[in-house]
Amino acid sequence: MDKQLYEAMPETLSVREVRVHGRVLVTTLLDAHAVPAAELDRLYDKRWSIEVDLRSIKAEMGMDILRCKSPDMIRKEVGVHLLAYTLVRAVMAQAASLAHVIARALSFKGAMKLLNAFHEQLRQSARARSSIMIAHLLGAVSLLRLPWRPDRVEPRAIKRRPKPHRLLLIPRPLAHLQILARRPFAKVAP
Repeated sequence: MDKQLYEAMPETLSVREVRVHGRVLVTTLLDAHAVPAAELDRLYDKRWSIEVDLRSIKAEMGMDILRCKSPDMIRKEVGVHLLAYTLVRAVMAQAASLAHVIARALSFKGAMKLLNAFHEQLRQSARARSSIMIAHLLGAVSLLRLPWRPDRVEPRAIKRRPKPHRLLLIPRPLAHLQILARRPFAKVAP
């Protein structure tokens, strides 16, 4: 937030507290007639889909670590990840429509694996054959159904912690040489 936007923010913020199904929801949507408690509860439940989407983009697509250095390239890298995510979701939506299921009931990771496995064959196949392959691919994606888990909750904690090793900040061959140089009677190749 830049200084101008920060200064435009109000000194105080009015909120509304609502109890729904044992949860306390706090919102800035103050009008109870325009946005009833049931609607707030529905919106809160939809938040889970957003969490799953962000996890898929970061973990399944490898965007948890950005590799670019400049701001312009980082924007491009994020944009490419979002474009690829949208394309996978579009294939899932098409497969779900053909199978008469909702797209959220299909596995994103499974769909991405199938697309990665078949992309080269699709790219090199003849036009007539590619439509048959696409139909088979959509059928396979439509079979990637997730189990129904209503009211699923997960703790926001990591069970396995990373090992307390230092980061490798130099090329691996140089690190090998440094380790060998510290050993007594080590033979270091020139």
